[in-house]
Amino acid sequence: MWRKEEPKSQGVAEPVTASAAVPQSSTPAPVPAVGSPLPVSPRAVACITQGIRIKGEITGKEDLFVDGALEGKLDLGNASCTVGPNGKVKADITAREVIVRGNVDGKVEAVERLQLWNTGRVAGEVRTERLAIEDGAVLRGKVEAGKPRGRGAETQANSTAAKSEKPKAGSADAASRAAVI
Repeated sequence: MWRKEEPKSQGVAEPVTASAAVPQSSTPAPVPAVGSPLPVSPRAVACITQGIRIKGEITGKEDLFVDGALEGKLDLGNASCTVGPNGKVKADITAREVIVRGNVDGKVEAVERLQLWNTGRVAGEVRTERLAIEDGAVLRGKVEAGKPRGRGAETQANSTAAKSEKPKAGSADAASRAAVI
């Protein structure tokens, strides 16, 4: 537990590591050489904090936490975007997953999931596969939720509905009506 500290020779710089702040894993992390940049954790999240305002287009492949002001366009592809409680976003957001705890004004396209916390407010067009809205959240605009239908299935459903006056309750057409809020 306690080790005797070995005497250090003067004039030789040793790399400093912060082992208390980094969780221990089963394999030891390599120690970077002196002067080389520190490695980035694959779970690190990029942050736009409360005091930062950005106008323009942001693209990336990492998860992003926005707690400041953002205006423009945000495209994260297959990453996650979280708008913090102090976040004010006036932008079109495209990401795999979008979590809103602050204010978003614009088009939101969440490929897998959009989650609105009770402090979240979204005004604009929303398109997502899954939608979760907590009690107290505000959502104003057009919503398309669910798996997107293929073009062939859409044409077939329209022709089936035109042929029969009363579609059956269990038919694909009756089960896949879109809701506009």
